[in-house]
Amino acid sequence: MKKQLPLICLLLLTSIQTTLSQKYSNEFLAIGVGARAHGMSGAQTAIVSDITSAYWNPAGLTEINAPFQVSAMHAEWFAGVGQYDYLSFGKSLNKDHKSFLAFSLIRLGIDNIPYTINLVNTDGSINYDNVTEFSAADYALFGSYARKLKNPAFSVGGSVKVVRRVIGSIGSAWGFGADAGVQYRKGNLMLGVTGRDLTTTFNAWSFNLTDREKAVFDSTQNEIPVSNTEITKPRFVLGGAYKIRVSPKITLLPALDFEWTTDGQRNVLISSKSFNIDPHFGLETDYDGFVQLRLGVANFQRVKDDFDPEKESLTFQPNFGVGIRLGRLQLDYALTDIGNVSQVNYSHIFSLKLDFKERKSTPE
Repeated sequence: MKKQLPLICLLLLTSIQTTLSQKYSNEFLAIGVGARAHGMSGAQTAIVSDITSAYWNPAGLTEINAPFQVSAMHAEWFAGVGQYDYLSFGKSLNKDHKSFLAFSLIRLGIDNIPYTINLVNTDGSINYDNVTEFSAADYALFGSYARKLKNPAFSVGGSVKVVRRVIGSIGSAWGFGADAGVQYRKGNLMLGVTGRDLTTTFNAWSFNLTDREKAVFDSTQNEIPVSNTEITKPRFVLGGAYKIRVSPKITLLPALDFEWTTDGQRNVLISSKSFNIDPHFGLETDYDGFVQLRLGVANFQRVKDDFDPEKESLTFQPNFGVGIRLGRLQLDYALTDIGNVSQVNYSHIFSLKLDFKERKSTPE
């Protein structure tokens, strides 16, 4: 029987082996930012119009009316073990708000992980003083710019991103990529297209194991990770939305996104070796610009029956969200996977957004 490392070392190995996967490279960047977006299951490509546009569709930055805007988000998974955080700020570059510049930071991490590889001394004795802690974290820094075209119905934007992934002192990677997007707004109609990782984002991994760590990996028949480069292939999102005015104070905003991946067959609603489409549907109800209620459905997957592999069922992830506007402050909350019915765990997501006004010049 294959010998095993202590549990936490197995978790570390699993993390390292996951990072070597080409198909799901940088999947932490597929989670999304902003509680509004999560409440609508990511249907944002056509409608996003705040600082989170830097992630969803950079072209949407031109819809920000404030001269300066900041936003932050926090979410937790697995009873707080996994921490997902987002911070963004941006500034209009001219008085008529036709162009906008933004910077965003995303972090997904598991901190204070006990590292027990040196728990057992060479003589077989156990020394708990040898147990240290490390973090496994993924970072992404976005720099985004957007502007309106001569036809004001069209906006274009782009983001360059730097990716940093770290697994304690054992391994780390640097990556670079670029996204771009277009939005069209005419009356109540909104359309959008986003291309992510258009340059084919790459992560260059390097590992630095001590002789002691290599010996433990080898003696327990676990694979020693080696330096390599992983690639994130482009994905494209096409979205549309239409605002419906129900009454002078109530509007409905249904939105639908179709996400097309190019890295091989995935378990999505429309799936094949050459063509994969993952739909995201969201609905937002707004009352007088003060309170918003949101619903969303996405993450359609075919799941085999545990007792009969010949049987398959279609699962999906329903989300819910609520938002409140208090002057220049927007507070949003989302509960993902209502009823915990999909193949992922539910999560509570909170975000806020704040607009800053321009300082009025004092007359001399």
